[in-house]
Amino acid sequence: MSELHLDWCSQKAARHAVMRWHYSRKMPASKLVRVGVWEENRFRGAILYGVGANRHLARPFRLEKTQACELVRVALAPGREHPTSKCVALSLRLLRHQSPGLRLVVSYADLGREHLGTIYQAGNWLYLGPSNQCYLRVLGEIVHPRSLYDRYGAGGQSLGWLQSHVDPRAERVPMAPKLKYVYPFHKKLRRELAKNSHPYPKSAAEVTPATRSGTPRERAVQLRPGRSNAPERTNGR
Repeated sequence: MSELHLDWCSQKAARHAVMRWHYSRKMPASKLVRVGVWEENRFRGAILYGVGANRHLARPFRLEKTQACELVRVALAPGREHPTSKCVALSLRLLRHQSPGLRLVVSYADLGREHLGTIYQAGNWLYLGPSNQCYLRVLGEIVHPRSLYDRYGAGGQSLGWLQSHVDPRAERVPMAPKLKYVYPFHKKLRRELAKNSHPYPKSAAEVTPATRSGTPRERAVQLRPGRSNAPERTNGR
């Protein structure tokens, strides 16, 4: 097996990885910690940590803002010799060494992309359950409220304001839930969070009802029979 090496990478390298190997094809807007992945000196992608879309990420855990961050992108090339879970685990070691005050990393598996979080399950993360998502449709585009805040300011997260100032047809759009995983760096915090953790989901049916409505993008994707234990795509998060 080829030698695996992780180290900090440039913004340019991280963007290349996201645009080529991550399904979103979009770089996060927040400040990032960028970890590059190499096999035998060949660049194989990047793992990115940042603030994420939730400005109050640390609040539910009674932590300061600087004590929690989000794993915002896992953008790795297909056909690698080393599994995604190993790359993520090694990136966490680098992150902890670089940020000794950090106590917790949060990440989300997008059920709408048929992601169950298998890379987190393999890495012994704690599963805290589904987190319902509600986006807004503005000018025909389905947009995350944080993106609307960045675009229009505080009013961008208010449906009434958007209808009055941007698009009278603006509406809320329920989206597929995202599955919330956490990786505590300290044993005491892990023990506390483990009390409210759940068994790992092995199929979408274990998370949400089988009957769904809405457009393909707006509804959670129900895994077909025979696919419930399929591995998560390595360029997902």
